[in-house]
Amino acid sequence: MTRREALQTSGTALAGLALSQVAGLAQDPPAKPPRVALIGCGWYGKVDLFRLLQVTPAEVVSLCDVDQRMLADAADQVAARQASKKRPRTYGDYRKLLAEKDLDLVLIGTPDHWHALQMIEAVKSGADVYVQKPIGVDVVECEAMLAAARAAKRVVQVGLQRRSTPHLIEARNDVVKAGRLGTVSLVEIYSYYHMRARGNPPAQTPPDYLDWEMWTGPAPMRPYTSMVHPRGWRAFMEYGNGIVGDMAVHMFDMVRWMLDLGWPRRISSTAGTYQSDGLANISDTQTVTFDYGNLQILWQHRTWGAPPDPKYAWGATLYGDRGTLRASVQSYDFAPTRDGEAVHRDVAYELDKYPEDRTERDLERHVAPALRGHMRNLLDCMGTRGRPVSDIEEGAVSSASCILANVSAQLGRTLTWDAATRRVVGDDEANRLLRRSYRAPWVHPEV
Repeated sequence: MTRREALQTSGTALAGLALSQVAGLAQDPPAKPPRVALIGCGWYGKVDLFRLLQVTPAEVVSLCDVDQRMLADAADQVAARQASKKRPRTYGDYRKLLAEKDLDLVLIGTPDHWHALQMIEAVKSGADVYVQKPIGVDVVECEAMLAAARAAKRVVQVGLQRRSTPHLIEARNDVVKAGRLGTVSLVEIYSYYHMRARGNPPAQTPPDYLDWEMWTGPAPMRPYTSMVHPRGWRAFMEYGNGIVGDMAVHMFDMVRWMLDLGWPRRISSTAGTYQSDGLANISDTQTVTFDYGNLQILWQHRTWGAPPDPKYAWGATLYGDRGTLRASVQSYDFAPTRDGEAVHRDVAYELDKYPEDRTERDLERHVAPALRGHMRNLLDCMGTRGRPVSDIEEGAVSSASCILANVSAQLGRTLTWDAATRRVVGDDEANRLLRRSYRAPWVHPEV
């Protein structure tokens, strides 16, 4: 089951939520339409780009992908959707795209192992950036990306769009910030979707329309199989950080945002594959404890069996001494411990305002309003040169914390994290794992 299939459920509109409640919505369109490029023209790259086109008269001038079929299809779709009807320039190598140096904004929707190199080169070229989560595949990548963005003085928004989800903004403002939870000492975050790919397809010659050498890039070279591309790469640790890097990062970041949290003090994790088979090498079961001293955040994923609550198969539960908040991409529910009224809200789909959402191929419709808010916030900050709601620094904290969970699971011990030095305290072996090896001739970015 794909994530889109797992998340596709019905919901009702969030009534009465004024646009002013959604932080950072662009008040006016840019004086000049931004010149935009997309690197990585697969599923979510196009989803992000088309939400941008819904909220501003951007001109998409360049597209890049190593899959020529995917690239041509994206160019056709962009030409049909953007106001100018112009067909973008197309590239198979992102370095040639960035060498044009005529872009205001670059969207990066490639697999995780490419994010760091592409984002760093994009900000060096003078563009602002929207980069998907997690921002990198190792901790040093995350730090180097943050340093590059700050050195180049570029605005970088990370695709952690829970921070721009209308019903979750309401939950943060009207429940958490209003003090209705009281003191929160335990948070559970979780995913029970059956997302770990199964199957054992044979190695084969890559199709002639796919540049497999360039697709692999700095990652270890594996034989090509149909399970990896398109959209199957998350089943392999060579290209990402498993379900913790894909799903936990969203909910962990959401809780950090709701509770104003920085780095955890300690991170502990256990992981394994117990009920799955096939070629995939990510865990099917994992637990993580993010220790904040007087607050514990507990992650669990299980890609088998049934969820405890089917309404909240991927989400967060915040336990306070005055009430409990359950939150997901689909809804939130607040239940007071004693006095007060329970509150339920559902996602706002905005289909009347954006009817094209009804028919767009592969769109997660419930996420579209959050993505539009995220893009408006980015456009605002491109104008003011302020930091967006999912600034690269917030993305670095959330991404690196989840990466550290996998390091803990790999070593079988708790990691004590020094946020000032960005090092694991007293653990040389763990610190060596903060940086993955790159395949030649690609060179790992440094801080």
